[in-house]
Amino acid sequence: MDQFSECSAESAALSMPLVTSESQPVQSGPDSSLPLRTSLDPKSLKPNEAALRKAKIMIVDDEELVIRVVRRFLSSDGYENFVTLTDPREALEAIDREQPDVVLLDIMMPYITGLDLLKVRQKTQYIQHVPFIILSANSENQIKRDALQLGATDFLSKPVDPSDLILRVQNALMVKRHHDHLTNYAVELERQVRERTRQIEKSREQIIHCLARAAEYRDNETGEHVIRVGKYSAVIAQQLGFGAEYCREIDLAAQLHDVGKIGIPDSVLLNPGRLDNEEFEVMKTHCGLGMEIMEPLANAEIERVRRHTSMGGFIMEGVDSPMLELAATIARTHHEKWDGTGYPEGLKGDDIPIEGRICCVADVYDALCSERPYKPKFPIQRCLEIMLSERGSRFDPIVLDAFFERIEDIEEIRKAHHDQHNYNLISEQKQVEV
Repeated sequence: MDQFSECSAESAALSMPLVTSESQPVQSGPDSSLPLRTSLDPKSLKPNEAALRKAKIMIVDDEELVIRVVRRFLSSDGYENFVTLTDPREALEAIDREQPDVVLLDIMMPYITGLDLLKVRQKTQYIQHVPFIILSANSENQIKRDALQLGATDFLSKPVDPSDLILRVQNALMVKRHHDHLTNYAVELERQVRERTRQIEKSREQIIHCLARAAEYRDNETGEHVIRVGKYSAVIAQQLGFGAEYCREIDLAAQLHDVGKIGIPDSVLLNPGRLDNEEFEVMKTHCGLGMEIMEPLANAEIERVRRHTSMGGFIMEGVDSPMLELAATIARTHHEKWDGTGYPEGLKGDDIPIEGRICCVADVYDALCSERPYKPKFPIQRCLEIMLSERGSRFDPIVLDAFFERIEDIEEIRKAHHDQHNYNLISEQKQVEV
């Protein structure tokens, strides 16, 4: 058991009034539930005396007399927030509960020594950042070395000089304050990064929606069509066993499946009748155009864009994103057919990327269910019959089966995102504009 010398302890105890009764441990004040870092100025690392004086100080010593003396020394310098323990077995639980800003720890105690607590501290993450100052009558060099090697912040020999104790506690609290400042900064920085990432993601989605709707508007369609195709594709992909991230990406990417129509002449794109062979060949080029729109820029193109506004740079940053690569693949292959009779490359079977096969099913179904200037809206049952009749010819059988297994979800999406406009009226207005 560690003690002050009898003369020093008795004189110190008798010469100072007690702060609290010996039978009651000191309880935390109303402000002590907050860690020290909540009272500190996050913009400065200069000492904040008021905050330091409100720091929560835990004293662990099996001698009540020692606790009273140490408290008196610190109280004389303005410290007021103490938690005291005479049973070291309660120390870890009390540290977890009270979250002190510094711990003053005796070495030689019954049941558990101060060195034992330091060993546990090394393996306990939530208290590793709490400074531990050793107060011990055992001043042997080996004890000091052992305590410091185990992570003690400082070592003071009993009887403790009041001025020395006050300065060591203040220094330890400043170390804790710096640690909390950096921890809070890291947490705040992480929060800001998450928020900025969310904003960038939202901006990206909005740009995709605008680009997709621009292409659909030129084709006498509304933006609801591209949203439906994206959501249908996500449902089918989910049914096929793809993960949540891929499903989210294909939802966005599939909305750009017809972005290449931006490059199709109005004389072909706005033709309400049946396209002749020459016009159809022109129309088929929208697949390649869509892929080119979303491909990374060549070096010469990059340099030209860099000479323009910062927005050009922002747009450029996303041209090699995985989502746009996925969108480029969909734009190029969503008109390929399972039997090899599709366009633009006549790919067959598994040579067609899976995202192209998925979007093909989603796009055709939505076209059948929707009114267009060149066709009426078909009844749902008729649409499903047409889809089924092309299983194994136009459509990958496995993908089509996944579509039918989720037809109820598909229909809920279609109803939630139904078209709001009359296509004949839209077509007439655009013809007048032309």
